[in-house]
Amino acid sequence: MAETRLNGVIRALESGKPAFATFSPATPDAAIALHGTKYDGVVFETEHNVWDGTNVRHGLQYLLNRGEVAKAGLAPKLTPIVRIPPNGAEMNQHFAKQALDMGAYGIVWPHVGTVEQAYNAVSACRYPTMKENPLHEPFGQRGDGPHGAVRYWGLSQQEYYERADVWPLNPKGEIFVILMIEDLEGLQNLDEMLKKVKGIGAILIGEGDLSQELGYPRQYEHPVVLDHMRKIVETAKANNVVVGHPHVDAKNVERVLKEGYRFLMPAPERTFNGLNKGLELAGR
Repeated sequence: MAETRLNGVIRALESGKPAFATFSPATPDAAIALHGTKYDGVVFETEHNVWDGTNVRHGLQYLLNRGEVAKAGLAPKLTPIVRIPPNGAEMNQHFAKQALDMGAYGIVWPHVGTVEQAYNAVSACRYPTMKENPLHEPFGQRGDGPHGAVRYWGLSQQEYYERADVWPLNPKGEIFVILMIEDLEGLQNLDEMLKKVKGIGAILIGEGDLSQELGYPRQYEHPVVLDHMRKIVETAKANNVVVGHPHVDAKNVERVLKEGYRFLMPAPERTFNGLNKGLELAGR
């Protein structure tokens, strides 16, 4: 088969451009609504929403359009990634395994604070290999049950095994592992994580929780919050790892790009232009 890049988020990053994604509920209606947008990927949100494997599966399926697959090939128009429920400290791998087995192209791990937790996150997204394999570490702990993913990706089982590895550790890998740094522990240990754990695709700053700990809850433009975010960006860039921003809008996107963020998450906006104009004309 032709070696086309299936993961659109990785494709954008490999081209030297920022990648754009958004958080979304894992529901058919949400997936259909996002289908015509220009995002590279979508992160189905199951940390603060209830984990429901059936809904995740439905969200994955409703992102697909048979006509597009027939014309453009196997790469999905929007790359599905899943933010799973457990914090890094819980070391809970089964959510990642289930999401990957359904066909997800990446996992977002919330609240990762230590090297051990970072290693666990990457390890959970890899199949095990022999020690002689030059890409042996981090040692894979993903269980073997890829039948749903094989069907979703449209590959043979052996083709899936060749490509279901973490990028950029494996240049052919299509799995994008995102670790969220959301507290001072994570910030303090970030440099060590990035130096000791290979296979981390991106660091996503959890500025909501970080701002809570700093004493400025959801004050995203507060100088203290911005300073701590800057330190995360600088550490990630020094280790040549992509860094992501979860709250991008028209007001801050220029600054965010200039600061070096390469994984940007603008939320879909409801403008209600027709309603607002109608209310104005109606004198309401």
